[in-house]
This record gives sequence, C-alpha cells and structure tokens, in this order.
Amino acid sequence: MTNSAKPRARAADKRRRLTAAAARVLHEQGVERTTLGDIARAADVPVGNVYYYFKTKDELVQAALSEHNAHLDELTGRLGQLSDPRDRLKGLIEAWVSQRDVAARYGCPTGTLAVELDKRADGTLDVQAGAAIRRLLDWTGHQFRLLGLPNPDDLAVTLVAAYQGMSLLANALRDPEIMTREGTRLLRWLDSVTAGEQAPDPTGEAPAPSQPDGAAAPAAPRGVRRPQR
Repeated sequence: MTNSAKPRARAADKRRRLTAAAARVLHEQGVERTTLGDIARAADVPVGNVYYYFKTKDELVQAALSEHNAHLDELTGRLGQLSDPRDRLKGLIEAWVSQRDVAARYGCPTGTLAVELDKRADGTLDVQAGAAIRRLLDWTGHQFRLLGLPNPDDLAVTLVAAYQGMSLLANALRDPEIMTREGTRLLRWLDSVTAGEQAPDPTGEAPAPSQPDGAAAPAAPRGVRRPQR
C-alpha cells in the first residue's frame, strides 16, 4: 500500500467503525439518550474525529439506517442462494429467532428506531426508517410471489407484522422464548400455505369456512338474532 493510500484506508476504517457503532448504540440506548461521545467510545475513535465524518447526530442516525439496510442486504443475499423461496422465508424466520436474546433486551433494531423517529417533527429520518422496513416487505412479498400465492404483499405484511409483534412482546416481557415459540408457529404457518388456497392465520386460528351458494348458514347461538337478508 502506498503512503497516500494508508491515510485513506485509516479514514475508511474509522468511518466504518463509527457507522457500526452508531447502529449498535442507537439500538441499545435510543436516539435521544445517545451522544456522539457514546458512539465515539463504542467505535474506539476520539470524539473530535467524529465531527470530521459526521457533523450531527442525525447524520449518524442516517448512517445507522444504512448499516441496517446493509445487514438486510447481506442476509437476503445469503438466503437468495437457496433455490426454494419457501426455504428463503424459513431462513428469514430462523435468522430472526437467532437474535432472540438481543430482541428481548432491546427490541427489533429497525422497528424500535422507526417508532422513536416517528415522534419527531422533522419528518425526514422517520421516512428513511420506514423505507428500511419497506425493503424487507418488498423482499418478503417477492418470495411469496415466486411461490405463486395469491395476495403476496398481504402475506408479506402478515409475516413482517408477526416479527415486529413477537419482538415487541419479547422486549416488553424480557422473554426471548417468545421469539422461539412464535418463530416455530410461523414456520408451521409457512408449511401450511399452498398456492391457490386461503392462507391460514399464523396465530393458529382457522379461517371461517365459506358457505356454498344456496346453503343454509349455521344456526345462530341461542339468544342471538340473525340479521335479516
């Protein structure tokens, strides 16, 4: 490496460490509680150097969101090597469950950040956080579409919403096993979803059966008046 290249390499390394530290510390502490000093210490970079790379904390938040996007791209890239879209979706769920201890302590990295940023009035960073979640929804919907399932985007919302819900409960109750149990339920749900059939609810409740044309509807419970057609 030439003498001129060494400073550039050191600068790139510092920026990379600051970006990774920002993603981790903001997840653990939240935006409002985190200072530039916190991130500098986590990155093992002098505080004064932080301002050379990031002028404000908001720029570090943007960098953290980029880091989350990079993690998602890395994960989906690995899952994309699997030939079956159903296996890719299962791999996604298994990746979520593998982070159960972190989720129980701090929640979903992108979801918690999106919720906190939504409370701000500037309307910029919250949109970027929402875009990060949209990337996950788009990838998930594409896998359901490859499976030939109806309403693939709705199925993606169901899956990602289940992840956000189990992350929230695991965090609120400090119980990582919620992620394990709900992850197992989601894997069973994926197995039960087949092309052309109504997708069952991942909570385990069967959909209400449809009535054939001309068939009598089930009797109403005693004391309940059936509405007139």
